Formats: sequence, C-alpha cells, structure tokens
Amino acid sequence: MSYYPASTLRMGTISFPFDTIWHPAPLYGTLPETKLVSVNARAALFDLYGDHLRSRGGRASVASLVRLLAPLEIAAPAVRTAVSRMVRQGWLTPVRLSRGPGYEVTPKCVRRLDETALRIYRAGTPAWSGRWHLIVVEPVRERPRRERLRADLSFLGYAPLAETTWVGPRPSPELDALIAGEGVRAERFDAVLDGDPRALVARTWDLEAIGAAYEEWLASATELVGTLPDGADDDRVFATRSRLVHGWRNFLFRDPGLPSDLLPPGWPGEKARAYFEQEAARLLPAAAAFVDRHLAEP
Repeated sequence: MSYYPASTLRMGTISFPFDTIWHPAPLYGTLPETKLVSVNARAALFDLYGDHLRSRGGRASVASLVRLLAPLEIAAPAVRTAVSRMVRQGWLTPVRLSRGPGYEVTPKCVRRLDETALRIYRAGTPAWSGRWHLIVVEPVRERPRRERLRADLSFLGYAPLAETTWVGPRPSPELDALIAGEGVRAERFDAVLDGDPRALVARTWDLEAIGAAYEEWLASATELVGTLPDGADDDRVFATRSRLVHGWRNFLFRDPGLPSDLLPPGWPGEKARAYFEQEAARLLPAAAAFVDRHLAEP
C-alpha cells in the first residue's frame, strides 16, 4: 500500500483529519481492462441484458442467449456456465418461457443495470454541490468478500481514504442496496473538505492513468469501428457495438465521474465520451434488429 498526506474532511461541526490517505494499490491492478479485446461470457451477458434485454422485458431463453452471443465468439457451454454463475450470485433467476427454459433479471440485477445505464449514457456529468459523500464501513475479514466490496464501491464511484473509509463526489443511488446485500454496517456522511479539492482528487484517484486509459480506448475504438464496412451484416454490427459498450462500461470501475472543475484541462474522457455516444447511437439500429430477430426465433 502507499500513503499520502491528506487534508481534513469536515462533517457538520466535527472535523475528521486523516493523517494518511490509504490506497490499496493492488485494487487498481485488478480492475477490468478497457482495451477492446475479446469479451468473456459473464461480462457479455451483463452487457446484453443491460443494453438490450432490460428494455425487452429482461428475460430470454437459453437458446436465444446462445445465439445472441455467437457473434462475440462465445461458445454455448461458456454461455451456460456464465448463466449458472450469475444465478448463484443473484443476478438472474430461472423462468419458463414459451420457447423453453430461460432466465430473467432479479431486482438486484435491475438496480445494477439501471445504475450502469445512467452512467454509461449520461448526458454530461451531474452538477456537483461541492460536498463529498463519505462512507465508513466495518472491517471485513474474509478476503474474497472484502475484495468484492472494494470493487463494488469503486464501481459506484468511491475511492479509499483509509482501509474502511471511502469518499465519492456524490451519493450513489445503489449504495444502500450494496451495503445491505453485503451485510456490513456502514455510516454515511455528507462532508466538506477543509482544503483544496483538486489536491484531494490528485491523491485519491490516479487521473493520469485514467486519462491514458481513455486515450488508449479511443485509439482502439476508432480502429475497431473503422474496420466495419458500410452495409455490414447485423451480427457484425452487433459484435462491434458490444465490444464498444463493454470497453466503455469498464470505465465505471475507474472513473468516478468527477465534476469538470476538478479535472485537468483537455481531459481525454470528454473526447472519448463524445466518440462513444456518437458510434453507440449510430450502430444501435442494426444491433437492435439483430437482437429482435433472434429473440423471435423458436
């Protein structure tokens, strides 16, 4: 772990100085890649349900899932294994459909998909009040559970100030469900920083690495879309758009959505977002046609 000098966060009339800011360095090393590489079955299913099936009832037959992920070169056994894992984790539940056995999203999954969609397709960064949302969670001894909680809090836009203390630029609407699902106790504070917010951001989030990841993603995305010929088949358009969405979704684990006032001039994320929104919208009709066609098949 690495340590940095810290400012003071003030909550109401009580000040909490942090002598150090704690960064679990390995956490950043385990975050999803934003390169446009092959997509694993579980991630592809999350993208498929969130980007297409959520608005179509949130359910699909097993046969349809296999057909829909075929353009991503994901084999049927991998799809079925990933579905089973998502059922065990509480993301999907079995359902009997007219076309045979299938799976639909659980309430837990709906909350995650809706939160993800808001952040993926948000129109700019929400206004910032100038206050910080602080969470103090009880220590978690089990390493897998602790790492899962860290990854989930990072996904919601929080970063660690200390081993059990996390800060974000605004409250996440999914936080309460996350804390309840993990069964941990947590205190929440609306905090004011006694110090320079830019300095806090620089110590807490690695903006240089995030910016470099945006530049790398944009270069890969431009190359990927450039290989798609005019009039390409729907399945190829679907695969291209799915890889774009997958790579972009992984930024949710890295970029907390900081207000523009706290970002460096010429922030690469702005140009990358503009390109993503443009191409995701342009490719959507053909990708949606592919999904509708295969959902209608027996």
